[in-house]
Amino acid sequence: MSALRKKFGDDYQIVTTSSSGSGFNQAAPEKKRKRQRFVDKNGRCNVQHGNLGGETSRYLSDLFTTLVDLKWRWNLFIFILTYTVAWLFMASMWWVIAYIRGDLNRAHDDKYTPCVANVYNFPSAFLFFIETEATIGYGYRYITDKCPEGIILFLFQSILGSIVDAFLIGCMFIKMSQPKKRAETLMFSEHAAISMRDGKLTLMFRVGNLRNSHMVSAQIRCKLLKSRQTPEGEFLPLDQLELDVGFSTGADQLFLVSPLTICHVIDSKSPFYELSQRSMQTEQFEIVVILEGIVETTGMTCQARTSYTEDEVLWGHRFFPVISLEEGFFKVDYSQFHATFEVPTPPYSVKEQEEALLIASPLAAPSLCNSGEKNNSLDCLELLEVAEASAKLPTKLQRMAGRDGLPRKLLRMSSTTSEMTYSLGDLPMKLQRISSVPGVSDEKQASKAGRITTEPISKSVADLPPKLQRLAGGGGRMDGHLPPKLRKMNSDRFT
Repeated sequence: MSALRKKFGDDYQIVTTSSSGSGFNQAAPEKKRKRQRFVDKNGRCNVQHGNLGGETSRYLSDLFTTLVDLKWRWNLFIFILTYTVAWLFMASMWWVIAYIRGDLNRAHDDKYTPCVANVYNFPSAFLFFIETEATIGYGYRYITDKCPEGIILFLFQSILGSIVDAFLIGCMFIKMSQPKKRAETLMFSEHAAISMRDGKLTLMFRVGNLRNSHMVSAQIRCKLLKSRQTPEGEFLPLDQLELDVGFSTGADQLFLVSPLTICHVIDSKSPFYELSQRSMQTEQFEIVVILEGIVETTGMTCQARTSYTEDEVLWGHRFFPVISLEEGFFKVDYSQFHATFEVPTPPYSVKEQEEALLIASPLAAPSLCNSGEKNNSLDCLELLEVAEASAKLPTKLQRMAGRDGLPRKLLRMSSTTSEMTYSLGDLPMKLQRISSVPGVSDEKQASKAGRITTEPISKSVADLPPKLQRLAGGGGRMDGHLPPKLRKMNSDRFT
């Protein structure tokens, strides 16, 4: 903590979020009523299907998947019940054959050959089936060659037993090897945070992997669930909007060997474009995070989910660093995985900030500050200065500046030229044409202006004719500084 204060300053406060997500080390606001979530923090979806009617038969068409999706207690019940019923049924078939042939009454006759030796009653028939099905073969009970119906029943028993074993044991194996429990070792931060990163307002949350085995081809996606009403009046409950977390740049493909901070830049294309610190207190939304990848040890696809409601998004916070460099390795401190600290963040939405820039300069701000280039707030302030300078340009140059954006150097040159044009407006037409001759650089004009202001005036204004006195009082050039030909013309004209 002392290292963090030394790095970021004494104004930053460490905020450690509890596992219940109920409080921080700051002034606790009024607790909002806990509303129903669409996705729980553990990834379970709170959705129940009702009024299916005749559609329930579809579950039986995919019986294997239905059994795998059942809970463990129902799986164990079906597993035990199926084997018990199958064993009792087959034992009853062996008992019926012995009863029809009369083997039960002549079981102790040494001269009689029964269908199954040493089967006297139903328990002995049940033991014979178990010994045969489990291939135990004690040798005391066996089928004789005088019973063809017993041989047929034995073949049927072998086929049925193989089908039941393959179905139930396969179902149990698939359920045990499901990668759902692998998601238990994938962590998500308890809270999301909104603060400035790289000069842009950014929504951030953290993911981590507790195992040393990697998640191959890990990819993350975010969905915003928010009810809205269309312009046509249609109400859309839990409308799903995509949050860009780096799909265009490939940042959504994760190398998840250490905790990573996932970022969503809030811009004009973001659903949070109009979200501010004040409006977040009245908004209702839910951010669903989906992390997918292939388990390295089993090769099966694993998916982990979580969600953040509006009261779990912290405005003006940043995550605490958890990676430190030790001697020969990097150490991850998971005790600070959920910890955040406060940072200076403007409480306004991105839309409000851009509107403030538009009010300051309505000409160049739309084209310069809303472009796809990576401009931060300081760049936009500099562009405002350029826009103010371009407002002094003629109409044609203003249209060029508002459409394509003129370079700063060109704007400075244009503003200087326009000021020079306004100063030339006080001169006679011939002088204006001479002064507006192309090829005269700004440096030459500046040097001439310096000579004009520094050289002493040879004649006083009182000695000039009235018209020249008025020109001198209105800011025109002195007659002594004109070319000889023009001085002669003026002297002849006024005398």
